[in-house]
Amino acid sequence: MNGNRPGWLPLLITLLTLALLLVPIATIFPLAFSTNSYLSFPPQGFSLKWMRAILQDSKWLQAIGLSFTIALMSTLLAMVLALFAALALVRCRFVGKTLVYALIVLPMIVPNVIVALTLFFFFSELALFNSFTRIVIGHALIALPIATIILSSTLQGMDYRLEQAAMSLGASHFNVLRRITLPLAAPGMFSAAIFSFLSSFDELLIALFLSDHGSQTLSVRIWNTVQFQLDPSIAAVSVLSIGVTIVTLGIRSCIQYVDCSVKCPVLDVEYSG
Repeated sequence: MNGNRPGWLPLLITLLTLALLLVPIATIFPLAFSTNSYLSFPPQGFSLKWMRAILQDSKWLQAIGLSFTIALMSTLLAMVLALFAALALVRCRFVGKTLVYALIVLPMIVPNVIVALTLFFFFSELALFNSFTRIVIGHALIALPIATIILSSTLQGMDYRLEQAAMSLGASHFNVLRRITLPLAAPGMFSAAIFSFLSSFDELLIALFLSDHGSQTLSVRIWNTVQFQLDPSIAAVSVLSIGVTIVTLGIRSCIQYVDCSVKCPVLDVEYSG
């Protein structure tokens, strides 16, 4: 066996693990294009009628649109908060930094059902926001740890001397942030936004606790529909949800291989990230 190459056993274990993860998900695809009137495997035939039924159903389209809107809004909110949190944690020194970091990542450690239940009682007592705003805030809360970790890692990998040099030449903190820090951190910010979006789009428990009858996200509608009917339309909408995840991660993978050279206007230098 070549010492520079892994043996067949680790490769076999990796392939079996991937198969264990992917086979249950792949089973949904033939069910989504089944001609059956109920969920059964293997399908008796293949048809697009269930996919057409989902795309022509205004309730499903409304749920999909609401999920996209909430995911975009919560991603924007989480990114703003995570950016300033990462800048403070990486660039500043203050008492209690470890505690602040622990509090930020706490929603990622605590089970989502506990976070959802806590938010439900909190907003019930507060009674200031509608269900849409509550879900956006809740999803931003669970996306914040992911975005903060990614942005903190990105800022730690940047050369801080570029920012110091700009400030020594008279650039204000705002100009340094706008013309140096943000362009150099753009790849990390894009990755953080992608994972924040996905964490919101696929989230169920917080939306289930905080939504009302008029604001059901896609995950909540799938959950409610499964309780009363089991036809291939559930598989079809699940395939659409999986497709959103695959496309989003595919875009991220393509961006990863694009040249990330960024122009720093203040210093007039090229930095390859």
